Amino acid sequence: MAKLHFYYSAMNAGKTTTLLQSNYNYQERGMETLLFIPAIDDRHASGIIASRIGLNSEAHAFEKNFDFYDFVNEYIQRHKISCVLIDEAQFLTKVQVLQLTRIVDELKIPTLTYGLRSDFMGEPFEGSKYLLAWAEDLLEIKTICHCGRKATMNARVDESGKVLREGEQILIGGNDRYIALCRKHYMNGEALIAQEKSCKIAA
Repeated sequence: MAKLHFYYSAMNAGKTTTLLQSNYNYQERGMETLLFIPAIDDRHASGIIASRIGLNSEAHAFEKNFDFYDFVNEYIQRHKISCVLIDEAQFLTKVQVLQLTRIVDELKIPTLTYGLRSDFMGEPFEGSKYLLAWAEDLLEIKTICHCGRKATMNARVDESGKVLREGEQILIGGNDRYIALCRKHYMNGEALIAQEKSCKIAA
């Protein structure tokens, strides 16, 4: 039975690596998939899903007005799709999450989404909020803070390592911009970037 899945975590927990591994598993069995990534994610070439450990795959880049249901419904007239996979799903809109539920319920295609639960201010992203509310299958991908506790927060830091509390919700970046912390050290503003980089679990 097709389901809507949401795999969520803090930064650098290996979400993209997990997505690419799932995609590989489908393709290894001769099944065709559809991959999507937000066009706003410009860390790599447009339409490329890339993990920190070097894995990558081509994907369809989507904007806020992109209609997933219409695209997939038209696509399956020419292709047999076994799964839809979406990276950085926190950037989905409420309407787009609703479109994903229709892909699952009406087109009967499993849909796997991967993203952050909350932003650098501890506020939920729109896409994540509705995925948490509407997905049948929720799975947390875990990573750790520099202290060894589970990291649940995404801290945005400046060049000196200071934790930032204000700014635009969306600012694309990697280890130079963000660090995963437990709630205690996030609240205290204790990033300890050098130590965290040496201790975090690699995806």
